[in-house]
Amino acid sequence: MDDPILTIEEREAINSGRWFSSLSPSLRHDILRCAYVKRFKDGALICARGDLPEEWTACARGAVRVSSTSLSGKQITLTYVEPGIWLGDVALFDGDRRTHDAYAHGETTMLCVSKADFQKILAQHVELYEALLRLHARRIRQLYGLVEDLNTLPLRARLAKQLLHLVRSYGAPSLSSDGEIRISLQLAQEELAQLLGASRQRVNQELKAMEREDAIRIEPSGLVVRQREALLRIAVADS
Repeated sequence: MDDPILTIEEREAINSGRWFSSLSPSLRHDILRCAYVKRFKDGALICARGDLPEEWTACARGAVRVSSTSLSGKQITLTYVEPGIWLGDVALFDGDRRTHDAYAHGETTMLCVSKADFQKILAQHVELYEALLRLHARRIRQLYGLVEDLNTLPLRARLAKQLLHLVRSYGAPSLSSDGEIRISLQLAQEELAQLLGASRQRVNQELKAMEREDAIRIEPSGLVVRQREALLRIAVADS
């Protein structure tokens, strides 16, 4: 069931987002004033490939799993969108249909702006055009970086970089040991392998090697980063 009010933690996730926090107070106010909240259970479909774009959205809690389906019918995870990240604006600009499926990963809260309100805000705030242009430029840079890594780095280095990204987005201090960081996003090794374009077996081998080196610890509930500096060294040494 939809809840019209964000929790304090959800509002903080939106307001502290790197991109959203860079906007002027008046633009942030107008966006939030017309936004509404949707809540999804784990695994629920948020939007499907082929849907017409009707909303501009931001993740306020949980994660959005963006996926595609291969010719053989296998679902492949492309990325996870963390709290504070906005998405869906590209389809609103070009008017084309959604290109990927989006599912809730864990209990997920989305902040939504209708297509009509999005267009009104654009008409009232030229700043939003410029801000979205910067956002798209950042996405393109990240995309080129991912393509470069995929073509130039061994799996070990790409895995270390992916774990460091997950630490930045979903890291939480471990209650069991000072200095350790638990990755709160629950990912099966198959899901982690899909993000890296590798097999689950190879990712499992690399994770066990990192565990032997005391860089991480593999637990039934997820991954714990024991030494962030060790992951940094792996990412750089194998580059």
